[in-house]
Amino acid sequence: MSEAGLTGKAAIASIKARLRLLRALTTFIMITLIAIIIRYLYAPANDVFGFLPDVSVAVILLIIAMLVVIGFYLSGVLTKQIVSIIDQHSKRLNDMLNITKEIREEIYGDILLEKIMDYSLSITKSEAGSILLLDDDQNLVFKLVRGSKVDELTGRVVPKGKGIGGWVAEHGTPLFVEDVSKDERFDPTMDEIIGYKTRSILCVPLRTKSNTIGVVELLNKKEGFYTDSDVELVGYFADHAAISLERARFYEDQRNYEIHLTDILLDTIDRFIPEKLGHSKRVAKYANIIAKAMDMPEERKRRLYFASLLHDIGFLKIAPTESFMKERFMVHPNVGYEMLNPISFYKDIAPYILHHHERYDGYGYPDKLKGDDIPLESRIIAIAEAFDSMVSKFSYRVAVNFEVAVEELKRNAGSQFDPELVKLFVENVQEPIE
Repeated sequence: MSEAGLTGKAAIASIKARLRLLRALTTFIMITLIAIIIRYLYAPANDVFGFLPDVSVAVILLIIAMLVVIGFYLSGVLTKQIVSIIDQHSKRLNDMLNITKEIREEIYGDILLEKIMDYSLSITKSEAGSILLLDDDQNLVFKLVRGSKVDELTGRVVPKGKGIGGWVAEHGTPLFVEDVSKDERFDPTMDEIIGYKTRSILCVPLRTKSNTIGVVELLNKKEGFYTDSDVELVGYFADHAAISLERARFYEDQRNYEIHLTDILLDTIDRFIPEKLGHSKRVAKYANIIAKAMDMPEERKRRLYFASLLHDIGFLKIAPTESFMKERFMVHPNVGYEMLNPISFYKDIAPYILHHHERYDGYGYPDKLKGDDIPLESRIIAIAEAFDSMVSKFSYRVAVNFEVAVEELKRNAGSQFDPELVKLFVENVQEPIE
């Protein structure tokens, strides 16, 4: 095994062996030097070292010099080897830590699966690979495939306990096989389906603290055979990946709950205040026009979308007959904030709802924030809401045509609205949204 392919334990053992050799070499040279010095410079020792021949001082010095040079050379070689092993192992550990960090920060399951697969292939230099996750019946399902005939394999089910993947999932133990034709656990069914020839395989379980949730299969190492180092690295990586997958599943469940709850709230707003029928969804679409124009990151765009949908949620706690009374109307941002802030997955958008009626010149409400002190998302919602209120036939105001609404936004840019955002909006909006 090359030094670059050493496992953590093997790397430590190799370093210890070289250190022992270095100590033995140093001890040998020192004893030899002491014997020479005593023999030729201390006469009474002749009885002990009499077997050494009589030589001149010059020869003695030459021998000493040669021993010193040899000692330094061999020490240098061993030291370089030790440093090389440490550097290579440190690099692998650093790479794994960086990969683990990136995996842990990923919250989307589909992207997470792709990263797990790509890193596993890269680490082991494998031709192909797949990630299979256990379903409710403990069958393995191909969730992600890299290699040939991807579409034919994705979604296929491997019955419980069948094949090497099934064995690893059942036992929760990594396994690598140099020649699958000689292993009775190997099931050639998938090879026959896609016309692929599996020669060697490395399979590691995706384990959490409580159970195994799937496996990572890697096929046909391009150089040589799979090693203990591959098992150690991919196994370490897979354990962290499994935890991240579980977290991603929880996050996706939470997002689904958020979507369903938001739909319920929107339906309630539309029924509670008929004058605002469809208003929130149209505001969200207008806000997205600005977000796309400014190339807003996807996660921030998502938060803007939900804040736009729920910006008028505060009206649910205001009697319909009082909704458009000025003093009652002005409290709906505060009420909306108080409703959403205690809910974990709405907490990050609550401030955008609180400040969507602030004015760019500082004369808005509730806190009279000015300019860039107003959250960007709130400034965007302000423009989107004002535009929809002007052009929508469902508006509680008298609707105006598209051109008049655009001119009204331009006229209030710098006072009521952020001028740069108004510019982006009027350059990209094409017609009112129904």
